[in-house]
Amino acid sequence: MPGLTSVVVVTANSGDGIGECIARVLASAVPVEVLVVDNASQDGSVEHLAARFAQTPALRILRNERNLGFGTACNRGAAAAKGDTILLLNPDCAIDVDTIARLRAVLASDPDIGLLGVLQIDAEGRVDPASRRHDPLLRRAFATASGLTRFAARWPAFAGVEMPADRNDAVVEQIDAVSGALMLLPRIVFDRVGGFDEGYFLHCEDLDLCRRVRDAGYRVACVNDLRVVHGKGGSSRRRPVFVAWHKRRGMWRWFTKFDPAAHNPLLRVLVWCGIWMAFAASVPLLLLRRARST
Repeated sequence: MPGLTSVVVVTANSGDGIGECIARVLASAVPVEVLVVDNASQDGSVEHLAARFAQTPALRILRNERNLGFGTACNRGAAAAKGDTILLLNPDCAIDVDTIARLRAVLASDPDIGLLGVLQIDAEGRVDPASRRHDPLLRRAFATASGLTRFAARWPAFAGVEMPADRNDAVVEQIDAVSGALMLLPRIVFDRVGGFDEGYFLHCEDLDLCRRVRDAGYRVACVNDLRVVHGKGGSSRRRPVFVAWHKRRGMWRWFTKFDPAAHNPLLRVLVWCGIWMAFAASVPLLLLRRARST
């Protein structure tokens, strides 16, 4: 439907904050529909949401009998969407009344843009580095880990995964990837690339989607004068080892699909070992943090 933005929000024991997220979306200055795709929540949040917005026809709730993962759930929501643009939004993001209108205006101004993001900030106003990223190639990960990124201004080959702020103060800046917590795409682009790769469960599927949008001939861009508070939701904090496991799986999948280094058998083995050794080393700390938070 022309002029309609379909907002897809995936939940999984997302807590009471989901209601505020949806209320903000429904208050948007442009027409929206909201599709909440729930991955088998058990915390009562979806039931509370359904009761709160029972008389709101613009909201639909799609329930999965099990946790399908983020990308698969997004695809299910997009398949049921009616709008000409799709906004993928985390339930812990708080948009303003004009956020969607401003994003749509940017899309309308440049048909070569296939995916848009914004600067995501925490409650203290600090920008999340995931808002603006290069492709996480092995050489960039090494540059970040080794500290070589401090020389990137003189030698761009030493650039890391995180992108520094644009020196020219560009309002709309072409980049490699934005965070999946907020992504706006024309429906035609989402369909053309086939949506999310459902081989991911959680993490890195946003990097994958950005890459495939670029490979399809479109530009990925960040609107640098738009800021949205991203709360880093509680569902991930409740299952830190589960999240860390799937993050490593996602990293490995992205590496094998897109990084030229994966064609080298030795590097492939070293990366696989590095990913899973890092996971194993992180488990005790993750469990300790969870125990202290309960």
